[in-house]
Amino acid sequence: MRVPFQVTFDCSDPDALARFWADVLGYKVEDPPSGYASWQDFLKAKDVPESEWHSASAIIDPDGKGSRIYFQKFNNPKSTKNRVHLDVNTSGGPQTPTEERKKKVEAEAQRLRRLGATRISVTDEDDEFWIVMADPEGNEFCLQ
Repeated sequence: MRVPFQVTFDCSDPDALARFWADVLGYKVEDPPSGYASWQDFLKAKDVPESEWHSASAIIDPDGKGSRIYFQKFNNPKSTKNRVHLDVNTSGGPQTPTEERKKKVEAEAQRLRRLGATRISVTDEDDEFWIVMADPEGNEFCLQ
């Protein structure tokens, strides 16, 4: 039996990080609940204090296949390496020739740098190639 799950990021700016990851993954920021023109309208209707309106955001797969990713405000800055990270697969997989996979990963790394990601390291050994990057808040992920 498949168990649904969501990935949650603790972060200082949920909206900005949600928009970054939506762009990386081809996701979209989750729409407000049916019957509400905006999240602000929904939050007002639920009597959520305005001071909490920017405490969370979420992104979803527009095709409804991937897991929801949730971003929640957390005031403590990241202090150590992630214990869990995402692998973002953009190379076309093992059926794609190695040099073509490297070019695709490098091109995506450049695009993500323009979005605010940071390049940390590269592994290029035998038939393996990936780039470790960090999102705008320092969360590491692998681009392969």
